[in-house]
Amino acid sequence: MVGYVAPKSLDEVFEALRDAGGDAKILVGGTDLLVGARHGKVDPAAFVDLKAVRDLPEPILVTDDRIQIGPTLTMSRLAADAVVRTEFAGLAEAANVVGSVAIRNRATLVGNVCNASPAADTVPALLVHQASVTVAGTGGLRTMSLADFFLGPRLTRCGPEEVVVSLELPRPTGDHGSAFQRLTRRRGVDLASVSVAAFVDGRGAVRLGMGAVGPTALLACESDIALDEPDSISAALDRMLESATPISDVRAGRDYRMATLRVLANRAIATAAERRSGRKTPA
Repeated sequence: MVGYVAPKSLDEVFEALRDAGGDAKILVGGTDLLVGARHGKVDPAAFVDLKAVRDLPEPILVTDDRIQIGPTLTMSRLAADAVVRTEFAGLAEAANVVGSVAIRNRATLVGNVCNASPAADTVPALLVHQASVTVAGTGGLRTMSLADFFLGPRLTRCGPEEVVVSLELPRPTGDHGSAFQRLTRRRGVDLASVSVAAFVDGRGAVRLGMGAVGPTALLACESDIALDEPDSISAALDRMLESATPISDVRAGRDYRMATLRVLANRAIATAAERRSGRKTPA
């Protein structure tokens, strides 16, 4: 029988993880985890619930140069935050299409990251905004870039007796804009067949995050793109999309994914470029 532990402190979290012999699952929103358990895909020795832990970082903390996001921040609250909508528009858009309204009211950003799905909606947007991850364990804290956090589908650098305690994103300076695009098989609740986030700055530098086109979400960067010249954008996309290795599965074929990826990347870059001057903000 699966155990359930509701620790009140991080020390109690580490104790519970240790007692489970590395076979525990961290629980906050549970929108993927509990469904997996119900269908027999997840069978841990214990669920360790973080919702009552008092010494976790705040759900969201905004400072002069960055935002810090704790494990309990839900998608709904993220998508509605004024600073996120203004300075991290692509992330707000991505959070706002995760599941249904009911799911977004429970699902957390950190949980979406730790799930490590190649099709996770928020990860491409986090990548283009240069997110970092902080992991806590009995040995202390470890911080790494989000790009280094993923090892493969459902695999991360968070150990079995560790917990992700925060994500941090530097606040952009100067002219900038970001945007998110995705394709699903249907309108409504569905996993992305392809997703793209773009970040554009005032000098024509572009960061492109791509989901569902590789074993992990991908990040590609180009500088000095003439964003008013289609040929310049096309040449940059030729280089940035080289790392994409989509597969054919029930959601889409490989060739269709590659063709769609380019279309969505163009759209995301165009929208992000418009947002540099504040002409277009998320709905």
